[in-house]
Order: sequence, then structure tokens, then C-alpha cells
Amino acid sequence: MKKIKLEIVGLSYSQTQSGAYALILGEEKGKGNRRLPIIIGGFEAQAIAIELEKMTPSRPLTHDLFKNFADAFSVTVTEVIIYNLVEGIFFAKLICSNGIEEKEIDARTSDAIALAIRFNAPIHTFEFILSSAGIVLDTEGDDQSISKSFTTGMGSSSNDDEETETVLKTGESEFTKYTNDELKAMLKSAIEEEAYEKASRIRDELNNRK
Repeated sequence: MKKIKLEIVGLSYSQTQSGAYALILGEEKGKGNRRLPIIIGGFEAQAIAIELEKMTPSRPLTHDLFKNFADAFSVTVTEVIIYNLVEGIFFAKLICSNGIEEKEIDARTSDAIALAIRFNAPIHTFEFILSSAGIVLDTEGDDQSISKSFTTGMGSSSNDDEETETVLKTGESEFTKYTNDELKAMLKSAIEEEAYEKASRIRDELNNRK
């Protein structure tokens, strides 16, 4: 399957899950206009945000320790692949190399991305994942308004349950009372405002009606 390169667009506080964050990935600039929101825990969000902002913690974080350990033994992460989506849960793997042999290591998506940043490794996924969980922008919008810095006041608590790294899940949708036309208008507005988490919930409601 052809791989699609993704870039980190930003982080935002989750509107639906307390203590969680929405990590927004997007197709490589100039190659597409879809966004992939993934719900992750606070600790993982902090690890990603700190590296994006090029901040140096007083002591190494877990992901920094992994990077230092790998460097000491001449191992590098050459690629991260978000390779599957099962019942709303994303699956990822690290492609690692010591210059002689290559190994694939299963990882939580948030951990994989936190390491991809530290190793300057590309992030890829497949079309079926973007098609089922992605948000399509009408135009190539300006994503600069999505802040990448959430280190100030960010809690260190984290839910280690793998289900924290999911597409947006809800019980009974708050959008059931709207018509399809109203939902499509709301979806367009949410995308224009870069409210990708809300857009994802509206998209799911529309998909459930097909």
C-alpha cells in the first residue's frame, strides 16, 4: 500500500475527554488537505509539545531517555507508521535500524510520534486510515492558529490505557437532532475554525446515517 506522509499540525485540549489532548496530524504540505485528529494523554502531549518547542527539561523525560539509550548503541528510528485503525484505536510501529539490520517495534501512537520528533523521523499512514478517520479541509487553511505549545500548566497525569489514543468517540451524539444539511453546514464551519475535534464528531454522525 502507498504510504502518505503526515506532519504535526498542532495540539489542543480535548473538548470531550477531561485531561486528554487532541493531536492533529495533516498531510504533507502541498500533498493534500486532510487532518487526522488523535486523542492522547496529558503526559504524552507534554512530551510532544516540549520537543516541538525545543525546550530542555531539567531531567530527561522517558522519551528522551529512550533517545539517549538508542544513541548510545547507534540505533536510530528511521520512520514511524500509523498502520492500522481497529474499533477506533490507532496502531503504530517504529522502524528502527542500527545500520546493519532493520527492526519493527510496536508502539502506542503518541509514543511513536514523540520519538519521531526526537529522531527527526518521518511519520506515515495509509489511505484507508485517512479516509475513515480524517477530516477534509475545503482549502489549504492557515494552521498557525493551532497552538503547538501546551507545556505551561499541563498536568503530568496520564491514562496508560491504549484507548486514550483513539478517534473521537461519543455515546449518543449531540448532533442527532440536526438535519443532514445542517450538519454539513456545521462541518464546514468547524473546519474553517480549525475545530477538528468537533468536526470529527459531526463527520461521524453523518457517516452513521449512511
